[in-house]
Amino acid sequence: MRTILFLLALAATGLTLAGWAIGEIMRLQPCPLCIFQRLLFLLIAALALTGALLPAASRVSSILLALAAAGGVATAAYQSWLQYLPQAGMECGFGEPTLIERIVDWFGTLWPQMFLATGFCSSKDWILLGLSMANWSALCFVGFLVAAAMILRRRGD
Repeated sequence: MRTILFLLALAATGLTLAGWAIGEIMRLQPCPLCIFQRLLFLLIAALALTGALLPAASRVSSILLALAAAGGVATAAYQSWLQYLPQAGMECGFGEPTLIERIVDWFGTLWPQMFLATGFCSSKDWILLGLSMANWSALCFVGFLVAAAMILRRRGD
């Protein structure tokens, strides 16, 4: 179980760094939802690492990991919806800041190179095999959710 949790931590960290590197190399402007997903990947990495290093806490960390992954699925799916069905007035960053935007803004002041949101959520600037980065992110979060469910199921046996 510890090996799986270490691999999940490594994968989540790798996805965070890959997203950042793609953005830097291609000069993409990440939006608040992109940055929030980046934060969720880092949270998943921290929870998986905690579960791997502290076996007594692995069940709780796996439950929290599943919740973070579910939040990531919802966030990435919402961003995908904004990208494929853009509607006036539905763009993030307009109007009163949401809780997600406030969290992202706070992290952006701490580490702007990694967390500063300057783009629009409806932009599809990067496409691979017909899927936007938000689509790929949703698939990765689904993978983390399935892995967490398998860990929890295995622990129940």
